[in-house]
Amino acid sequence: MSLLVISLLTTQSSLLIRLRTSEDSDAWFRFVRIYTPLIQHWVKQLGVEANQADDLIQDIFVVLLGQVSMLAGRPPDSFRAWLRTVTLNKCRDWFRHQNRKSNPKLLERIEAAIEDPNSLLSEKEYQTFVAQSALQLMRDTFSETTWRACWEHVARGKSAKVVSAELGITENAVYLARGRVLKRLRSELDGLWE
Repeated sequence: MSLLVISLLTTQSSLLIRLRTSEDSDAWFRFVRIYTPLIQHWVKQLGVEANQADDLIQDIFVVLLGQVSMLAGRPPDSFRAWLRTVTLNKCRDWFRHQNRKSNPKLLERIEAAIEDPNSLLSEKEYQTFVAQSALQLMRDTFSETTWRACWEHVARGKSAKVVSAELGITENAVYLARGRVLKRLRSELDGLWE
């Protein structure tokens, strides 16, 4: 996975532009599908009980939906930091509206996470998380052969010659598959990390 992530680090912003410039339901669907696992991870790290996490995550996405227009006027310097801040603030608000006695350590964890930008997830972990979500989302858009050719060549580090022999395709087809999948992945992740 790390080779795949490394190959995506120089991207522009397309999904965020689609979110900013129109009410594109497909863009919103993709955004939610990519970021739900990450926000679930953050909420779990804070210690929110599983039976309350889904409602909290839904509330976080309602706030994010309301903030999309802000992205058009003044995009954040760091999308990861912005998303994390929105999530932590909503967690703090949520906690304050709950019975504080039910989990007194939760507010302490939230406040500590606010102070330490890497407490919930490092930049590399964030990028891996987002790339994995995007990969799961887009896998069905490629034929099995195209997908496997790219995966075996890029993620597993096999040579194009070995992959072509395994899949019964030409070496050129392996390179073309790699290019198509990585181009699509870059497009999916465009602007979602620094």
